[in-house]
Amino acid sequence: MTYEPKKAAQLIAYLIHKSGRDRLNVLKAIKLVYLVDRESIKRFGFPVLDEKRCSMPHGPVNSMTYSYVAGDYDADAAGWSNYLRDRENHMIALAAENIDPAELDELSEADIECADAVWQQFGQMNQWELRDWTHDPRNVPEWEDPNGGSTIIPLQRIMHAVGVRDAEQFDQAAKDIRQIDAAFRAARVH
Repeated sequence: MTYEPKKAAQLIAYLIHKSGRDRLNVLKAIKLVYLVDRESIKRFGFPVLDEKRCSMPHGPVNSMTYSYVAGDYDADAAGWSNYLRDRENHMIALAAENIDPAELDELSEADIECADAVWQQFGQMNQWELRDWTHDPRNVPEWEDPNGGSTIIPLQRIMHAVGVRDAEQFDQAAKDIRQIDAAFRAARVH
Protein backbone atom coordinates (compact mmCIF):
# COMPACT_ATOMS: atom_id res chain seq x y z
CA MET A 1 0.00 0.00 0.00
CA THR A 2 1.07 3.52 -0.70
CA TYR A 3 -0.51 5.83 1.82
CA GLU A 4 -0.67 9.47 0.73
CA PRO A 5 -0.75 11.68 3.84
CA LYS A 6 -1.04 14.84 1.76
CA LYS A 7 -4.18 13.50 0.08
CA ALA A 8 -5.64 12.49 3.45
CA ALA A 9 -4.89 15.96 4.86
CA GLN A 10 -6.54 17.56 1.84
CA LEU A 11 -9.61 15.37 2.29
CA ILE A 12 -9.96 16.45 5.92
CA ALA A 13 -9.33 20.07 4.92
CA TYR A 14 -12.10 19.77 2.33
CA LEU A 15 -14.48 18.36 4.96
CA ILE A 16 -13.59 21.20 7.33
CA HIS A 17 -14.26 23.65 4.49
CA LYS A 18 -17.68 22.02 3.94
CA SER A 19 -18.49 22.64 7.61
CA GLY A 20 -18.23 26.40 7.04
CA ARG A 21 -15.83 26.70 9.97
CA ASP A 22 -12.07 26.49 10.41
CA ARG A 23 -12.07 23.31 12.49
CA LEU A 24 -13.82 19.99 12.93
CA ASN A 25 -14.12 17.58 15.81
CA VAL A 26 -11.44 14.87 15.48
CA LEU A 27 -13.80 11.92 15.95
CA LYS A 28 -16.23 13.40 13.43
CA ALA A 29 -13.41 13.98 10.91
CA ILE A 30 -12.19 10.38 11.29
CA LYS A 31 -15.70 8.96 10.84
CA LEU A 32 -16.32 11.14 7.78
CA VAL A 33 -13.04 10.04 6.16
CA TYR A 34 -14.06 6.41 6.61
CA LEU A 35 -17.49 7.12 5.16
CA VAL A 36 -15.97 8.94 2.15
CA ASP A 37 -13.81 5.88 1.45
CA ARG A 38 -16.88 3.68 1.84
CA GLU A 39 -18.85 5.86 -0.59
CA SER A 40 -16.03 5.68 -3.13
CA ILE A 41 -15.91 1.90 -2.78
CA LYS A 42 -19.66 1.77 -3.33
CA ARG A 43 -19.54 4.00 -6.42
CA PHE A 44 -16.26 3.00 -8.04
CA GLY A 45 -14.99 -0.18 -6.34
CA PHE A 46 -11.93 1.62 -4.90
CA PRO A 47 -11.39 3.81 -1.82
CA VAL A 48 -10.11 7.39 -1.95
CA LEU A 49 -7.24 6.56 0.41
CA ASP A 50 -5.00 3.52 0.08
CA GLU A 51 -4.68 2.34 3.65
CA LYS A 52 -5.87 -0.29 6.08
CA ARG A 53 -9.18 0.21 7.81
CA CYS A 54 -9.83 -1.05 11.32
CA SER A 55 -12.66 -1.72 13.71
CA MET A 56 -11.94 0.25 16.87
CA PRO A 57 -14.03 0.89 19.99
CA HIS A 58 -15.55 4.10 18.53
CA GLY A 59 -16.27 2.45 15.17
CA PRO A 60 -14.44 1.98 11.88
CA VAL A 61 -11.39 4.13 11.10
CA ASN A 62 -8.77 4.58 8.41
CA SER A 63 -5.71 3.52 10.39
CA MET A 64 -2.94 5.71 8.92
CA THR A 65 -5.15 8.79 8.79
CA TYR A 66 -6.08 8.16 12.40
CA SER A 67 -2.39 7.91 13.29
CA TYR A 68 -1.59 11.20 11.54
CA VAL A 69 -4.46 12.96 13.29
CA ALA A 70 -3.21 11.52 16.60
CA GLY A 71 0.25 13.00 15.92
CA ASP A 72 2.04 9.67 15.55
CA TYR A 73 3.92 10.78 12.40
CA ASP A 74 5.97 13.78 11.29
CA ALA A 75 3.27 16.01 9.81
CA ASP A 76 5.79 18.48 8.36
CA ALA A 77 7.69 15.87 6.35
CA ALA A 78 4.49 14.43 4.88
CA GLY A 79 2.93 17.72 3.75
CA TRP A 80 0.14 17.23 6.30
CA SER A 81 0.91 20.45 8.15
CA ASN A 82 0.46 22.50 4.95
CA TYR A 83 -3.27 21.89 5.33
CA LEU A 84 -3.98 20.96 8.95
CA ARG A 85 -2.86 22.10 12.38
CA ASP A 86 -2.30 19.89 15.37
CA ARG A 87 -5.43 18.87 17.14
CA GLU A 88 -6.43 20.87 20.17
CA ASN A 89 -9.43 20.30 22.44
CA HIS A 90 -10.46 17.33 20.26
CA MET A 91 -10.59 19.56 17.18
CA ILE A 92 -8.51 19.53 14.00
CA ALA A 93 -8.10 22.88 12.30
CA LEU A 94 -7.13 24.25 8.92
CA ALA A 95 -3.49 25.37 8.75
CA ALA A 96 -4.47 28.52 6.86
CA GLU A 97 -7.53 30.63 7.45
CA ASN A 98 -8.83 30.47 3.90
CA ILE A 99 -8.10 27.24 2.09
CA ASP A 100 -9.46 27.34 -1.43
CA PRO A 101 -10.89 23.91 -2.39
CA ALA A 102 -9.38 24.41 -5.86
CA GLU A 103 -5.93 24.21 -4.21
CA LEU A 104 -6.65 20.68 -2.96
CA ASP A 105 -5.06 19.16 -6.03
CA GLU A 106 -4.61 15.63 -4.67
CA LEU A 107 -8.39 15.11 -4.70
CA SER A 108 -10.01 14.02 -7.95
CA GLU A 109 -13.47 15.09 -9.05
CA ALA A 110 -14.68 11.62 -8.04
CA ASP A 111 -13.14 12.08 -4.57
CA ILE A 112 -14.91 15.44 -4.21
CA GLU A 113 -18.22 13.91 -5.35
CA CYS A 114 -17.91 11.24 -2.66
CA ALA A 115 -16.97 13.80 0.01
CA ASP A 116 -19.93 16.00 -1.00
CA ALA A 117 -22.34 13.05 -0.86
CA VAL A 118 -21.08 12.04 2.58
CA TRP A 119 -21.23 15.60 3.88
CA GLN A 120 -24.78 15.98 2.59
CA GLN A 121 -25.86 12.82 4.42
CA PHE A 122 -23.79 13.10 7.60
CA GLY A 123 -22.48 16.66 7.93
CA GLN A 124 -25.22 17.72 10.32
CA MET A 125 -24.45 14.86 12.75
CA ASN A 126 -22.12 15.38 15.69
CA GLN A 127 -19.30 12.97 16.51
CA TRP A 128 -21.40 10.87 18.91
CA GLU A 129 -24.27 10.49 16.46
CA LEU A 130 -21.78 9.41 13.79
CA ARG A 131 -20.14 6.97 16.18
CA ASP A 132 -23.51 5.46 17.03
CA TRP A 133 -24.54 5.33 13.35
CA THR A 134 -21.34 3.47 12.39
CA HIS A 135 -21.83 1.02 15.28
CA ASP A 136 -25.22 -0.08 13.95
CA PRO A 137 -24.77 -3.27 11.88
CA ARG A 138 -27.68 -2.21 9.65
CA ASN A 139 -25.58 0.79 8.56
CA VAL A 140 -21.99 -0.49 8.67
CA PRO A 141 -22.07 -4.29 8.86
CA GLU A 142 -18.33 -4.57 8.25
CA TRP A 143 -17.54 -3.04 11.68
CA GLU A 144 -17.14 -5.61 14.42
CA ASP A 145 -16.69 -4.79 18.09
CA PRO A 146 -12.94 -5.21 18.76
CA ASN A 147 -13.50 -5.50 22.54
CA GLY A 148 -11.29 -2.54 23.36
CA GLY A 149 -8.63 -3.31 20.74
CA SER A 150 -8.41 -3.04 17.00
CA THR A 151 -9.12 -5.49 14.17
CA ILE A 152 -8.54 -5.11 10.42
CA ILE A 153 -11.55 -4.58 8.16
CA PRO A 154 -10.66 -6.25 4.84
CA LEU A 155 -11.46 -4.21 1.74
CA GLN A 156 -13.43 -7.13 0.37
CA ARG A 157 -15.75 -7.07 3.44
CA ILE A 158 -16.50 -3.39 2.82
CA MET A 159 -17.16 -4.15 -0.86
CA HIS A 160 -19.65 -6.85 0.09
CA ALA A 161 -21.31 -4.57 2.65
CA VAL A 162 -21.89 -1.76 0.12
CA GLY A 163 -23.06 -4.12 -2.62
CA VAL A 164 -20.09 -4.15 -5.00
CA ARG A 165 -20.63 -6.96 -7.48
CA ASP A 166 -17.59 -9.06 -8.19
CA ALA A 167 -15.91 -7.83 -4.99
CA GLU A 168 -13.24 -10.51 -5.34
CA GLN A 169 -12.27 -9.20 -8.79
CA PHE A 170 -12.17 -5.59 -7.60
CA ASP A 171 -10.09 -6.62 -4.58
CA GLN A 172 -7.63 -8.45 -6.84
CA ALA A 173 -7.48 -5.49 -9.22
CA ALA A 174 -6.64 -3.21 -6.27
CA LYS A 175 -3.84 -5.58 -5.22
CA ASP A 176 -2.51 -5.72 -8.80
CA ILE A 177 -2.47 -1.92 -9.02
CA ARG A 178 -0.53 -1.73 -5.74
CA GLN A 179 2.04 -4.22 -7.06
CA ILE A 180 2.47 -2.28 -10.31
CA ASP A 181 2.79 0.97 -8.36
CA ALA A 182 5.43 -0.59 -6.08
CA ALA A 183 7.38 -1.86 -9.10
CA PHE A 184 7.43 1.63 -10.67
CA ARG A 185 8.53 3.20 -7.36
CA ALA A 186 11.33 0.62 -7.04
CA ALA A 187 12.44 1.25 -10.63
CA ARG A 188 12.64 5.01 -9.96
CA VAL A 189 14.86 4.44 -6.93
CA HIS A 190 17.44 2.49 -8.94
